[in-house]
Amino acid sequence: MSRIGKKPVTIPQAVKIEVKDGTVFVEGPKGKLYYSTRDRVKVEIKDNQLLVTRLGDSKLDKSLHGLTRALIINMIKGVTEGYVKELEIIGIGFKAKSEANNLNLQLGFSHPVNFAVPEGIKIETPKPNQIVVRGIDKEVVGRVSHEIRAVFPPEPYKGKGIRFVGEYVKKKIGKAQATTGAK
Repeated sequence: MSRIGKKPVTIPQAVKIEVKDGTVFVEGPKGKLYYSTRDRVKVEIKDNQLLVTRLGDSKLDKSLHGLTRALIINMIKGVTEGYVKELEIIGIGFKAKSEANNLNLQLGFSHPVNFAVPEGIKIETPKPNQIVVRGIDKEVVGRVSHEIRAVFPPEPYKGKGIRFVGEYVKKKIGKAQATTGAK
């Protein structure tokens, strides 16, 4: 059996979980999420615990077993605590401003970049060079933060660009330093 999949999931008191026709509905203080399971995996609730079992022993069944449990755990954490990704902007004159449903980025281009915020995501800019992405769906929070980073990823020479807080960018030496040290 899958080491992750066979562990039962304890349901917190603030969370309500319902399983109907292969779809798991999770409702908590921060919102509602759902996940449609595959035919090869069975989800059931017994004694305030959620159990995930697989119906076969193929490689696909084994991988779906652990995956389904992990996704349900992520949904429970999302509706109780939520997920946060923080980004920082490095560069002179680079800044961000959060408006109603847009994130306005000024990154040295000839025009400001407007990033449309998807539904279920909150974007805050506590400082002009800091972006905080919040939401209840782990996948959506990660995808949105990576899309924002992709607007101007950190470049390897000066390190300018948008990066995650704590991300290390390995810098390259420039052309001038590379030719002088070659003698």
